[in-house]
Amino acid sequence: MSAFDPPDPGYAQRVRASFERQNVMALIGAQLSRVAPGECEIRLPFKPQLAQQHGYFHGGIIGTIADSAGGYAAFTLMPADSSVLTVEYKMNLLAPGNGDLLIARGRVMKPGRTLVVTNVDVTVRKGRRETLCAALLQTLMTMHGRPDR
Repeated sequence: MSAFDPPDPGYAQRVRASFERQNVMALIGAQLSRVAPGECEIRLPFKPQLAQQHGYFHGGIIGTIADSAGGYAAFTLMPADSSVLTVEYKMNLLAPGNGDLLIARGRVMKPGRTLVVTNVDVTVRKGRRETLCAALLQTLMTMHGRPDR
């Protein structure tokens, strides 16, 4: 059960529709796997086009899904007539993205009227083993009166 009460009862549908419009998520093959108040999970299966020179998920790809997971976690708590933009983030790469699947789990730490702070853990799964490969701290801005369409 979430500690947050979203102002928009249709938040999940709004988040899913926005995710479908994100061309970069389609381009890399990312999937929105979970949406809850203040939370979002995005999964990305490995393919060679997403790898760096050692064959691991590229750090930029890890950052891309982490940014979206945190952004959509924040978006779940925003009014229906708003949209979301990232203001800043800091990401630590903790282990190589060596595996078959990336999972970015975003959570709102501090909701606010204009600024929302999230954290995102990104794990990489190889077989049955899941390893934390990145941690992201993010600030997002609520764009009031600017619907995400």
